[in-house]
Amino acid sequence: MTGIEKLLIEFGNITWGPPLLVLLLGGGLFFLVYSRLIPFRHFGHSLRIVLGKYDNPDEPGQISHFQALSTALAGTVGMGNVTSVAVAITTGGPGAIFWMWVSALVGMATKFFTCSLAVMYRGRDSMGNIQGGPMYFITEGLGRKWKPLAIFFSAAGMIGVSPLFQTNQLTQVIRDVILIPKGIPDTLTTNLILGTGIMIVVGSVVLGGIKRIGKVAGSLVPFMVILYIVSVIYILFSNPLQILPRLKLIIRDAFTAESVLGGAVGTIIITGVRRAAFSNEAGIGTAPMAHGAARTREPVREGMVAMMEPLIDTIIVCTMTALAIIVTGVWTHTEADGITLTAEAFNQAIPDFGPYILIACVSVFSLTTLFAFPYYGTKCFGFIFGARYQNIYTYAYTLIIPLGAVGTLGAVISLFDGAYALMAFPTMMAALILSPRVMRAAKDYFNRIKTG
Repeated sequence: MTGIEKLLIEFGNITWGPPLLVLLLGGGLFFLVYSRLIPFRHFGHSLRIVLGKYDNPDEPGQISHFQALSTALAGTVGMGNVTSVAVAITTGGPGAIFWMWVSALVGMATKFFTCSLAVMYRGRDSMGNIQGGPMYFITEGLGRKWKPLAIFFSAAGMIGVSPLFQTNQLTQVIRDVILIPKGIPDTLTTNLILGTGIMIVVGSVVLGGIKRIGKVAGSLVPFMVILYIVSVIYILFSNPLQILPRLKLIIRDAFTAESVLGGAVGTIIITGVRRAAFSNEAGIGTAPMAHGAARTREPVREGMVAMMEPLIDTIIVCTMTALAIIVTGVWTHTEADGITLTAEAFNQAIPDFGPYILIACVSVFSLTTLFAFPYYGTKCFGFIFGARYQNIYTYAYTLIIPLGAVGTLGAVISLFDGAYALMAFPTMMAALILSPRVMRAAKDYFNRIKTG
């Protein structure tokens, strides 16, 4: 297992090299400038769309704008907001959070383009059902000769949305906060029992398909975001004099690398972008699969909904986690990593009750992500092997959940990092090539909104 872990870690490090960094950050910056700051200039319009002003049940698609946003957020607002932030701080220092912010801001433009394309170039699967996502806007937008690139994305996607990471971290926090303090040992059997319990809960939802996932996500996502933010706000205002100095530390450390061994600013940038991509998935290609199912005939409208995700996910939720860890100071005097570090911050600020509050939050975080991911995986599986067989992926996804409970954080997170990197290349390449078509559609859409 040690050899496998080393290989996975090396795989993750190799795929997240300078080429991918340039593609995600540079591509996102291009989208932001090329769109003339559309995500920021029309933010109010995005809110009105999410609130249902433009919903039409007669339009093609399977779920509402709000349900599409909630399903996508269920796949992004998850353990990445708790664990990835902790990993970013322990490996790249507080300055990594600044580069997560930068990645999220340009990621808003990236999501606008990729999710507009998901509706603009919806295709049909082998059973004739309307589908959206990078594999479809690659084949429908660029042509059938590009299908190998779409298959490459789908193959990587089936790995990237597997349940191992979410299960691993949910099991870890339950074990460290509840079981071990009560004298229940950390054994293979204990972890497998926890993993099996998670498998049963997730299976009862995901086997119901996208409509059940959308309904559950639409109910839980707003609750989980509010609950978590309120909890962290309490922690921050328990240390009010530390908030501004710690924000300054994040910005200063981003350019000085004082907290990183060896003082490498490049390491901080890579860490921040890598963890932001894992958190909000801008440019990775998962969100377009959810937004491609939205009931709408307006591609740009769905792109406007999608661009809110990095703001909610990274700028708000991840920043909350980072400040909780940095303000309490636990990152400087503990060997803990991942979600355990966040649990220590909660315990220090809210003695006795804090870790249990965190468990309540991350349980919803991880479960809603586990609900959303198999939908993405079945679309990828169905694209390669045929839609009639896509339930095979759902069953396989559910059955491997217990494996995540016994894996190591290093191996699991490196597997996801590598798979996400492989997904990003075809997604960003196709979006950059097709970006002029999105801008033509955006110009037409906003002209009609003004005159309508």
